[in-house]
Amino acid sequence: MTPPQPQESDRPPEHPRPHGATRPGGRTARTRAAVLAAAWDELDTQDLASLTIERIAQRSGVHAATIRRRWRTVEGVISDLLSRSGGTIPVPDTGSLRQDLHALARSLADFYAQQRNQRLIEAVVTAATRDPGADKVLQTVLGGRVRHVASLVDRAAERGEVAPDTDGFEVIAALGAPFYYRLLMLRRPVDANLARTAAETAYLAAAEGVFRTGAGADEEPESG
Repeated sequence: MTPPQPQESDRPPEHPRPHGATRPGGRTARTRAAVLAAAWDELDTQDLASLTIERIAQRSGVHAATIRRRWRTVEGVISDLLSRSGGTIPVPDTGSLRQDLHALARSLADFYAQQRNQRLIEAVVTAATRDPGADKVLQTVLGGRVRHVASLVDRAAERGEVAPDTDGFEVIAALGAPFYYRLLMLRRPVDANLARTAAETAYLAAAEGVFRTGAGADEEPESG
């Protein structure tokens, strides 16, 4: 659910031993860092349809042939950008599931208020439809981040706010879904009202047992 969040430098961080690197900080690592930083910067002004290997090469100082040899396509670069970008939106821990979900939704709204972040998720999803490798990265990275954030639901279950068999992954997915529908399908910006309604809907559904997976999952909720 949570795509990569920019670091303080606003560039993807260098990782210690990227694939193919012979040593940390070697030429391969520097090339990767330069190309991913250039792609990230290009998303400030370009959507995926306008982003080209040549533009990335010009900004990064890495020859276009080298980029094509290593990543093959723009989709390959975007896929690597997603997998190598650091950080996720922080997991709230207020002591209340309702407050945690609202804090998470506000963070998502703030994140997607930035045009570059909107373009990144659009580019990642588009790349996944064209490139099986990008699709695998999308599922692995974003799925892993949803599972990470789902820890706030596990804490709520320990406090007795929701049933112990509540599926935290599905709670977080339900909260995030309205954001991506708004961005990718309706092509409209997210706002504070969307954050509020997404969080409250996910909370009420979780509290009513909608996301239970165990013996009580098929029971009708009590009225009133």
